Order: sequence, then structure tokens, then C-alpha cells
Amino acid sequence: MPSMAGGPDSELGSFRTSWWQRVTNEPASYELTRFVILRLLGLVYLFAFFSLARQLEPLIGSHGLVPAGQFLAAKKGELGTGAYWRIPTLFWFTSSDAAMLGAAWLGVVLSLGVLVGVTSAPLQFALWILYSSLVHVGQIFYGYGWELQLLETGLLAVFLCPLRPRGPFPTAATPKIVIWLLRWLIFRVMLGAALIKLRNDSCWRDFTCLDYHFETQPNPGPLAWRLHHAPHFVHVAGVLFNYFEELVAPWFAFGRRRWRHAAGVCLVALQVSLILSGNLSFLNWLTIVPALACFDDTAFMRLVPARWRRPLAARIALATPSRAQMRATQALAAIVALFSVAPVLNLLSCDQEMNGSFDPLAIVNTYGAFGSVDRARYEVILEGTEELGPGADWREYELPCMPGSLRRRPCVVGPYQHRLDWQMWFVGNGAARGEAVENEPWLVHLIWQLLEGEALPKRLLARDPFPDAPPRRIRAGLWQYRFSDSRADGAWWTRKRVGEFLPPLSLESAPLRDYVRAYAWPDGPADL
Repeated sequence: MPSMAGGPDSELGSFRTSWWQRVTNEPASYELTRFVILRLLGLVYLFAFFSLARQLEPLIGSHGLVPAGQFLAAKKGELGTGAYWRIPTLFWFTSSDAAMLGAAWLGVVLSLGVLVGVTSAPLQFALWILYSSLVHVGQIFYGYGWELQLLETGLLAVFLCPLRPRGPFPTAATPKIVIWLLRWLIFRVMLGAALIKLRNDSCWRDFTCLDYHFETQPNPGPLAWRLHHAPHFVHVAGVLFNYFEELVAPWFAFGRRRWRHAAGVCLVALQVSLILSGNLSFLNWLTIVPALACFDDTAFMRLVPARWRRPLAARIALATPSRAQMRATQALAAIVALFSVAPVLNLLSCDQEMNGSFDPLAIVNTYGAFGSVDRARYEVILEGTEELGPGADWREYELPCMPGSLRRRPCVVGPYQHRLDWQMWFVGNGAARGEAVENEPWLVHLIWQLLEGEALPKRLLARDPFPDAPPRRIRAGLWQYRFSDSRADGAWWTRKRVGEFLPPLSLESAPLRDYVRAYAWPDGPADL
């Protein structure tokens, strides 16, 4: 009987075996890679939890703009017991300010532990649980795509570490399956960002988006002014560079060593350029984390001082695979494969969703950034006055990182995020499109609290023009901002008032009182 050893089935079996061996037995080590990935992830967690701790009370605390306890109670009434699965959070037990602040500051402490070198699956799991719990009650102020991306990255980091706490270089070798899953993550992040651009906005197709982006992005940095005034061919080159980084380079993350390293350099270079030109929270820092999985120890060893290379290489050579960790990562790979179906279908869809999750735990998500670029920058600015007459002196409230004073230098704050600033950026865009304030109830709540003289919302401001007593009226004007053509007079911006977003409101205003009463906010009218 003739042998079938060379038949199609045998060739297919050989391909499957070689592919699996390439994933699990790749002739490369990743101990330095794991070290760098975890340290950078620890830095991201640190800023994420720190900004939470600093802004939690005025945003989602019991007297915040969108109280978490009120949100959970509403969801429980709407979904019944299904709310526990749809909104997985520890704060179902208690959503007190003390509990949430304790979780945020505990996250800060654990993040510092990761930064100083603790490599532990339980520690990474604790960070993931804490951040997931806080994000799921954060509502509009924590609904950004990088929150989901941090949860997905953080879950992979759990399986990157041994079960028992170890130092920076554990004896258990880095599980290569997780390295491949990180490459799968950076591939989806980059490709999703490219496709959403091509599908959503014509300026990405005619290479003009960067003519507007640097000026209209949420929180421009000082370098954005110079980039905005760069020649048009520089902006065209920037769009082409972006396409290469997001459409071409990610495919080589799965290639051989030389191609992987080249892809890693490209992917990191794009994120560094975005960090330098703006303040996109910790998004770009976080995106570098899975991009680092393109590099193995041969790349990182070149950055190690020569006198340390030999002892470090000897220590890395002692790392051996853990059978238990291997089984856990195989199970994780199967789960990720199953949950990747919906995100892949979304990537292929003409109605591609940007920054969404298909499961409550955010195990595998879909991503995208700047699918559309605004052609002009609009800001909604709150103004208050102590007077009632038509000639009242209106004074402006200023936020830490949004354009206000024309001479104030654009901020450098990333990876920290001023979350009220970001939401006000969305309000300005919506106001320019004619959207009503009813779509932003938290803004009405903010105005009410400022009229009441509440201390909490003032913690979110850069300048309170009424430090001693609250104003009698507050209004919201719509302004168009543009980068100044020259800095000869010291101005970074020019602006003009283009409309009114909200008329003057006071505590005696019946519509305002009725609106606040309908939401039953804790600091609402006294006659509730």
C-alpha cells in the first residue's frame, strides 16, 4: 500500500505543527522584553490611577457631576440582576467616596510596585480588577477607547507574570503565547485606526487632515503650533507616514526577527511623534506597550551597558518555561481567539465601530482614533457675573489644558488626563454642529454647583474668577479658536465669539431648577 506521508493532509499537518512550534518554541527569549513591557505598563497604570484619585470626587463621587452610586442604582432598576454582569464592578458592594478613593490610591501603590520591579500575576490581576471596577462606574468621563485598551493590555499582563511574586527577572520564562497575543493587539489597534480614517473622513483620503489636526486636537502641546504652520507638503508627508505605520508596519509584527524589529521601531516612532505633538492622555504610552512585543532580547540587550550584558545573559539563560503557566496561556489564547471574531468582523464592516467592547470584561475590543478631524476649533466657555444688569462684567472660568487666555502656552500634561477638559472639547464640537445642552446633563450640573459655590468642581479648574463668593449668573458662550499666525505679540491663539450655547442662568431660574430636580442630584434644589 503506497505511503501517504507526502500527501496534502500530511503537508497541512506539517504546516500546523510548524506554525504552533513557531508560536511556542520560537528561537528567541523575551525576558528583557517582559521587563520593559511591565515597567511601561506600570507607568501607565500609575498615571491612570493617579488621575482617578485626583478627579474622582468631583466627577463621579457622591456629590460629583455624574455620581456613581446614582448610576448603579439606576442600572439595577433597569436591568435587575443582569446589571451585575453587564456592569462588572466591585462597587456594587459599596460606592462610597471612601471605597472608590481607596481603590484608586491602592492602584497607585500597586503601580509603584510594578515600576520598582515586582513581577506577579496576582498583583497584575489586582490592578486589572481595580481599574475595571472604576472604569465601569465612570460613565461619560471614563468612556474613552484607551480605557478599554488598558483593560485588554492589563489582562494579558496577568498571564505574562508567574503566580508567585518575583523580582524583575523571574525564573519562569516569559510565555511566548502572550507575546504573540500582544502582537495581535497592536495589529488590531493600528489597523483599526487606519480603516476608520479611510472610511470616515475624506481629508484622510485627500491628504489634508493634518492641515487641521494639530490645531483642533483635544489638548494641543506647544509643538502643535509649529506643526500647524509647517508647509503643506510636511502635512502630506505626515499623512503618508501615518498610513505606512498603521496599514503596512503592523503586518510585519508577525514576521521574522529583522522584520519584527523594523515594525517595532516604526510603531513606536509613530506613538512618540503623537506624544510630542499633543496630550492624548496615556493612549500613546499605552499603545507602545504591545508594540514592544515586536522586539526580543537581542534588541533590548543592545541598550544594556556592556559590563552588565554577560551576567544578565547568564541569568536570562536560567529561565525555564512553567508548565502551569503554559496551560493557562493556552486557555487564554483560545478565549482570545473566540472573542476576536466580533472585532475582526467589525474591522471588515463598512459600518466599522470605533473604540467599542463586545463583552462586559473587555477581553478583546475594537479600536480607532481620529476617524474624523474637525476643520475648526470651537470652545464652550463658561462665564459668570455678580451683577444683574445688561452691562454686567462677565468673567471667564479657565480649565487646566484647554485654550482660554490667548497668551497661555499650550500645556504639556500627558500621560495625565484632565477629564473635564476633554469633555468640554466634545461639547464645543457638538455645539458647533447645533447639538443642544440636553445632551450634556453633567454640564448643567456643573453650572448649578458653581452657582451654589460648591468646592468640589473648583478642583477641576485652572482659574476660578469667583474665589470668595459664587456668581449670581453663569452663561456659556461659543468661541472659535485658531492658532495665531505669529507669536510676535506673545499670543498663541486668536478667537472670536460666534454664538451663545447657554443663556444666563441663576439659582432662581425655574427651567434650571426643574432640570436639576428631574435628575435628583444630591446637591439639587433644597425643595426636592
